Amino acid sequence: MSSHPALRTMEAALGRLLPLPSGELEFWGADAAATLPHAPSRCEQGVRFVSDAIVARGWAVESGVEGVGAVLAPAPSPTVILVLLPRSREVGRGLLARGVARLEAAGGLLLAAAHNDEGARSFEKDLALLVPLSGSLSKHHGRAFWVRMAPGAGAFDKALAEAWLAADAPRRDATTGLWQRPGVFNEGRLDGGSALLIEHLPKDLRGRVADLGAGSGLLSLAVLERCPAVTTLELFEAEARAVDLARRNLAGARVPVGIHWHDVSAGVLSDGRPRFDAVVCNPPFHVGSRSVPALGRAFIAAAARALAKDGQLLLVANRHLPYEDELRTVFGRGEALAEQGGFKVYRAWEPKP
Repeated sequence: MSSHPALRTMEAALGRLLPLPSGELEFWGADAAATLPHAPSRCEQGVRFVSDAIVARGWAVESGVEGVGAVLAPAPSPTVILVLLPRSREVGRGLLARGVARLEAAGGLLLAAAHNDEGARSFEKDLALLVPLSGSLSKHHGRAFWVRMAPGAGAFDKALAEAWLAADAPRRDATTGLWQRPGVFNEGRLDGGSALLIEHLPKDLRGRVADLGAGSGLLSLAVLERCPAVTTLELFEAEARAVDLARRNLAGARVPVGIHWHDVSAGVLSDGRPRFDAVVCNPPFHVGSRSVPALGRAFIAAAARALAKDGQLLLVANRHLPYEDELRTVFGRGEALAEQGGFKVYRAWEPKP
């Protein structure tokens, strides 16, 4: 999987800022492909397959979301924080606010980077609202910008930082009662594809059901509401923020529910685990801003491997995506159930060995 689009911009800025202040280095939005002056003491990465690559490199990593993934032992206050910013303005502002606050006591360097097509100039202006900038760099179609904070200076806008952190926190929608958070697909609202799939869910779905790429759990909630014979539900989702919301949204479900921070493209079955009677899926086909149709094909293959012989897959996808060939490759039979609003709903059964 390709690296963060602003990684090379950050590396160019690091080259200008050497030598770095001595002490602990933390890397938020971490990327396993990064070339750093020394290994970070702690990384944050909420996307599971990127986190797995960081672990394989030997760096200490956690999801950055409370209760999801390993939580590392408290580390000394860092003197360098590197931040690869996401597309979401609210999430990025929260990271900048937390970074500046984290450096308040000990001082140090905060270096952030974003791609030009993902709000780089806006993020640079945001950081300048919190604390005076020490410098910036434009390179590799991105921007890097940084602040050097003196120990105990406290010279940042604490009220603004608190407002940005509050805007990035999980919150319950007053109308629906569902949990949502910036940076999560559709932020708690049902997308058109999932709505079409829900409309065509067979009410006789029964037994063990898996939701692959479950997001915040909205499709799974519909399965439980519309299919009374479902006895267990397993959700698999690679984005830690979405996993946290799914746990909140599925709390108190009428059947046992398992929610997993997991890379579906690597498969979803472990040794001795019973196969599923049905899989529901609205697979992702983007990583950040990059279209990756192969990701959806990997979800289809994972679903076929996870199903019992008489199990079925119910899948929705954008109409233009070439999934029919993959469905024919791994399933013996299938049909299109609906086509509307740029989406197609498929049912496939008889998974091939």
